[in-house]
Amino acid sequence: MYIPPAFRDDDKESLRATIRDARLATLVTATAEGLLATPLPLLLDENEGEHGTLYGHVAKANPHWRAPPLGDGLAIFMGPDAYVTPAWYQTKQETGKVVPTWNYVVIHAYGPVEFFEDADRLLEIVTRLTNLHEGGRASPWAVSDAPADFIQAQLRGIVGLRMPIARLEGKRKMSQNRNAADRAGVVSGLLASDRPSDREVAALIPS
Repeated sequence: MYIPPAFRDDDKESLRATIRDARLATLVTATAEGLLATPLPLLLDENEGEHGTLYGHVAKANPHWRAPPLGDGLAIFMGPDAYVTPAWYQTKQETGKVVPTWNYVVIHAYGPVEFFEDADRLLEIVTRLTNLHEGGRASPWAVSDAPADFIQAQLRGIVGLRMPIARLEGKRKMSQNRNAADRAGVVSGLLASDRPSDREVAALIPS
């Protein structure tokens, strides 16, 4: 990923926070059949390995898991993003030398990909993922709420994924390359937007 110095995010906690907050990732692997990509929720185990380990699962019918990866896999986690119109820049009024851009946060995690079918490991991952995403609900659903034989049948239809993170790249492009007046204009413009994601980006732009 191309990362100009002004946009590089090397803070370990910031990187992990973006991974935790991303509700859906994209797993990409290079294979003899070409590039394969699957959107899926991934769980970060921060206590396993230097950079943590990612866990998830794919449908057994998905051919992705049957194609051996050539080298490391790539998990892409997108954070907030927003279009930035040059009309918000003070520089537009001063020189007119401005163009549109996009502000965004993204994490690329690289590592060896392991697929597995062990039922006990699958149940653990499904349970952890469920607890993660149900945790904030008033009446959270649990895997144990469903009949055990039904869950076992469902597990036979998925394949687990484990990816120890060997390398992390973080990019936080939030108008850091613009002057203070231009950044203030971007914040004002995004805060006036009807899109919640735009307002989320506004809060991340440095003053």
